[in-house]
Amino acid sequence: MEIRLLKPEDAKAYWELRLEALKSNPEAFASSYEEAIQRKDPLKEVASRLQEEGSYTFGMFDEDQLIGNVTLVQEKALKMQHRGNIYAMYVSAENRKAGVGRSLMKAVIQHAKSISVLEKLNLTVEANNEKAKNLYTTLGFKTYGYEEKALKVDGHFHDEEHMVLFL
Repeated sequence: MEIRLLKPEDAKAYWELRLEALKSNPEAFASSYEEAIQRKDPLKEVASRLQEEGSYTFGMFDEDQLIGNVTLVQEKALKMQHRGNIYAMYVSAENRKAGVGRSLMKAVIQHAKSISVLEKLNLTVEANNEKAKNLYTTLGFKTYGYEEKALKVDGHFHDEEHMVLFL
């Protein structure tokens, strides 16, 4: 298994895994599967994002298969450049419990530490996702906020916890 920064050539693999994530865990993402499949040219969009300055998407590959990913986005505004946000963390269901998520998070944290201006990382997690919260906590993240009814999926509300790691 190998972790690496995704490149524009990885857009198709990323997009397929992203659709799987949105379909299988809709409560974990602000984007919806329904909105995603209506995009006009998603592969072009993804390829462009994968080379955007201040945005870093790491992927875990098992041979040629992308099995997990996580994105770090550095804030651009002058007063907020010290903040990084972690988005789109996902590991395919059949690869969970194999340390893939932990490895991805360690890689993204290590990369964040290499960016001299970054001082903290923020992320949001579905409040009932104990496995994800435990992973983030063991990596040093702490909850700093709780948002009730943050997302509404199929008529059901989902709360979210906001977590931070000071680098």
